Parts: sequence; structure tokens; C-alpha cells
Amino acid sequence: MLEKRQPILVGQAVKRVLDRVTLLTTETIPLEESYGRILRQNIVATHFVPPFDRSPYDGFAIRSEDTKGASGNHRVLFKLVDHIGAGTVSAKVLGRHEAVRIMTGAPLPEGADAVVMFEQTVEDDDTFTIRKPFDRYENVSLQGEDVKEGEPVLETGTFINPGTVALLATFGHATVKVAKLPSVGILVTGSELIDVSEPLAPGKIRNSNGPMIAAQLKRMGVPYHMYRFTVDDLERNKQEVRQALDEHDVLITTGGVSVGDFDFMPAIYKELEAEVLFNKVAMRPGSVTTVAYAKGKLLFGLSGNPSACFTGFELFVRPALRKMQGARMLYLPHTKAVLGEDFSKANPFTRFIRASYNGHTVTPAGFNKSNAVAAIARGNALIVLPGGSRGYAEGMEVDVLILGQEDGVAEWTL
Repeated sequence: MLEKRQPILVGQAVKRVLDRVTLLTTETIPLEESYGRILRQNIVATHFVPPFDRSPYDGFAIRSEDTKGASGNHRVLFKLVDHIGAGTVSAKVLGRHEAVRIMTGAPLPEGADAVVMFEQTVEDDDTFTIRKPFDRYENVSLQGEDVKEGEPVLETGTFINPGTVALLATFGHATVKVAKLPSVGILVTGSELIDVSEPLAPGKIRNSNGPMIAAQLKRMGVPYHMYRFTVDDLERNKQEVRQALDEHDVLITTGGVSVGDFDFMPAIYKELEAEVLFNKVAMRPGSVTTVAYAKGKLLFGLSGNPSACFTGFELFVRPALRKMQGARMLYLPHTKAVLGEDFSKANPFTRFIRASYNGHTVTPAGFNKSNAVAAIARGNALIVLPGGSRGYAEGMEVDVLILGQEDGVAEWTL
């Protein structure tokens, strides 16, 4: 007799997964290796940024009070008394109508409180004239205008992007405390599958799910091991699952979670005495997505259909791997967009449609059944249509999840 499955809402399923996530330990790595990792320390500014008043342009440092009355009919003359570049400091103290030639990033000499850009002057040997008055601190980057000393600048759980690296370097962090990366095992099943290098044969298809999941993990910077996909042999697959659980923090399987005669994962979960968190989700594609918990580890049973497998990874696996690292931003970015064409299919469950998003309009990326592959390659987003809807017309506003971005958002909003 086939197992009776009770679907739960996507948001409920995500919560059940995240409630079982165990935080990984930390490690300290060189700054140059930190991109893409999750910061596990709070960073406080140890000095002002900029650390001193400095020039943001190439030009002349002057006293603003000496520019009063300057106009096109009354040009004001300045005499050059020094020349400094970035990294050097002038010993001069400016007097009346004196100026220092200054390069971008150099500290203002004593007495100066404004900078005249070269193109605002007419030069003549060691003098120049200007035709407009300057305010105090005009064209000056002031000490601490970016960051104040003692100010919190980065929180634990921050995704380290190139800007984060720059900030860490600014405050002298040659090494960085980050979360250890989770290790993931991938086990793709199905007697119909052949390796990508093999020629097609009647009744066979090439294994696309394994390489696709591996690429999704690479995009997150997460290491993985691909186990040799197996035939539908229950005993052999039990051994594979046990080995993978022993060797990794997370196991992802594809296939074997439906309700057919050769779907064996429920039997494996039972033998492992695993707690099945859910085995059906009110979503299309991927309603048979199953997640279990055994030996303190999560087992993600994704659908064998490529589009359903892809969607299940992004909705359930991605936030779990992020939370394991202590990330603050767990979920795919969410926005609204105008639907670019009709989608008339009714939605008994929440539907996730592979789509192309251009910042304003979102359009289904082609054939969108659960076994579709091409739409995954063409899409950069998922249209989210709520369950119970009777279809959507071109021009209507819809919810969109953005794929492929480095970071995400902190709350599940759908």
C-alpha cells in the first residue's frame, strides 16, 4: 500500500529544516582566502576613516578665508610654497595667500581648509589665480567622515564580499575568524541514469542532477563529494547513505523519494531511525521533496526531476548551509516584478517557475514542467505564484526570487 503523505506549506518546511541546523565551529584563515566565507567575529573600527583631513582631488590646498571676493572680474592670486603627494606630509604652515600643490589622498597641510582642483585655476610658474570663493572644507575629505573610531563596522554572520575584504584590510585584519565550511555528500540515484560521458541508450538519460547540485554548491563555496550514482539496489544504497553520513555534515540525494515501486529512500530513513521532518510540500515542482534528520545530520531527499531538484536545493538546502555557518542572510532575495506574458495554468500548490528577470519584468524561461532542464539554464529567477490561484495575465505584479546573488535576505517573506 502506498504511503499517505500530508503536504505542508513551503514556509513551514523551511522552518522545520532550520530548526534542526547545528552551528559549525570556527577557524582562522588569511584575509586573502576569506572571500565568500561567513564572518564569525564582530569588527570595530580601531581608527578614524579617513585617519586625517585629506584631499580627494589633485589640486592646491589653500585657506578658504583668502578666497573672499574672488570672481571673474577679480581673480585672487596664490603663491606655491610646497608640493606633497599621497603618503607624505608637508612641514609648511600656510600663511596668507599661500598654497601647497597636493595630490589625491595626501593630508592637508596645517592652516589649509579647502582644496582647489587644477582645472579651477590659471597657473603661472609658482603662482595661480582663482575666480570663485571657496567655503571651509570645500573639496576636503574630513577625518572620520566615513567611519568613526570605536564604531561597529561588521557583524558576525556577515557574508564576506570584496567590500568586506577591503574593510577588514583597512583595520589591519591579516587573518579573519570565519565559520568552517560544511561538507556535503551528493548521492544521485536511478537505474535510468548513465554518466554524462556515456552514449544514450533506450530508456536511459544522462545524470544532470549531480553536476547541477555540485555547481550550486560551488556557487556557495561549499565543498562536496560526489558518490557514484547507483542502481535501484536497496542494500547497496543503504551502505552508500551510511558512508556519506559518516563522512559529511549534510547528505543530498536525488530520486528515490516518490511513491513508486523503486523509490527506496523511505526505507533507508526507517532503517537509520531517522526523523522525517516532512515528505511532501505544497509546491510545484518538487512536492515530493523530503527532509530527514539522523545522527545529528540533515538528509535532503530532492526530486529526481531536474527543475524540481534545482528548486528544492535553492529553497531548503541553501538556507540550511548558510545557517550552519552562522550567516545572518539565509534566504534568496525577494522582489516584485511585472509578468511579461500570460501564465494560465492553475496553481493548487505554490508554484515556482524558472524565469528571466530584467529588473522590472519577469518572464517564464520556457518549458516549465518539473523534468525541464533548458529553463534552468535560461533563468536567473523564480516566479512565485501562490497556491489557489487560477493563473496570471501579462502585466500583473508577481513575487520573484532572485537566483545567483552572493548574499541574501534575513527573513522568509513568502
